[in-house]
Amino acid sequence: MLEIAQLTMREIRVALKTPFRISSGATQERRVLLLHLTDHDGAECWSECVAGERPNYSPETIDTCFLAIGEWIAPLVLGRAFATPAELSAVLDTAVRGHYMAKAAVEMGAWGLLAVRQGMSLADVVGGQRESVPTGISLGIQETPEALAAQACDARREGYRRIKLKIQPGADVAFVATVREALGPDVPLTVDANSAYRLDDREVLRELDAFNLLLIEQPLAHDDLVRHAELQRHLRTPICLDESITGPDRAADMITLGSGKIINIKPGRVGGFTRAIAIHDLAAAHDIPVWCGGMLETGIGRAYNVALASLDNFRLPGDLSPSSRYWARDIVTPAWTMDAGTVRVPRDRPGLGVEVDVEMIGGLTLRCTTLTA
Repeated sequence: MLEIAQLTMREIRVALKTPFRISSGATQERRVLLLHLTDHDGAECWSECVAGERPNYSPETIDTCFLAIGEWIAPLVLGRAFATPAELSAVLDTAVRGHYMAKAAVEMGAWGLLAVRQGMSLADVVGGQRESVPTGISLGIQETPEALAAQACDARREGYRRIKLKIQPGADVAFVATVREALGPDVPLTVDANSAYRLDDREVLRELDAFNLLLIEQPLAHDDLVRHAELQRHLRTPICLDESITGPDRAADMITLGSGKIINIKPGRVGGFTRAIAIHDLAAAHDIPVWCGGMLETGIGRAYNVALASLDNFRLPGDLSPSSRYWARDIVTPAWTMDAGTVRVPRDRPGLGVEVDVEMIGGLTLRCTTLTA
């Protein structure tokens, strides 16, 4: 049985090496909510909440998650025995509407704690098969097409298997054209709009068909499925949905409506591993490829993404960049690294596969709350 006896929430603040800009704004510094879970036998594990500081990607923020976990989610699970993390997930889904990122932080921590208790790697506990996972990179919006192309060429030389370009109106077709010309016709290339366009922009988006893209990610509204289906009928390039997929039911609706042909699974966005695995399995049954997106996680969140991405139907390179891509120093050791465009799945150690630098976290902590059964 799985029973969480104590849960500590810590907010830390860490600076990115360089600002990361998407259509809804730029991030220079990350406020990060970390959870530390322990059971009655002394087993312990860390997890990470992926919510940002502002509600520009999701309605959730680090502050709403701090509240939701403390007031509603933790009281539902502390001191209660669960046969599996899936059982814990079902309790949270029944009792709390929405708040997927807050629930995911606790639910994924339960998976990590289970891995520690069983002496197994997190990847093995979730059923992952791969020994390594292919890695892509996400490049933020730049001032000029030439600046973006230079970054893309650098990323290709570093070995990334797929290059993603953030786009927005006015920084789209010319930027993608310049990058495609610089990289050549065959380098795997995708674009991500983060909901920056409307259906009325379909002619601009159709111009992107000329660049042999693997996918166009989330061009329309964050909660839309119907208009994406209409847009997909006008595009040769597959649409990949990100923000619109918040659970298995939304993935099923996407498949029924034809709103897209690929899914970006971010476990924090969809409520945790149980729901992420259900989406993965549903997509596999319909021959829909999935891949694992990133939310500027620290090395703790990266551990969960790497474990999830070891499942079979994660067919496209994920946003699993090494620690040095974002952080001068990560909060885990060893730091996540990339070799020949892949990240190794750490199957040789129980739990997350990395050690958490507790002393460093202590020095970065801005607020801390401990909840007990």
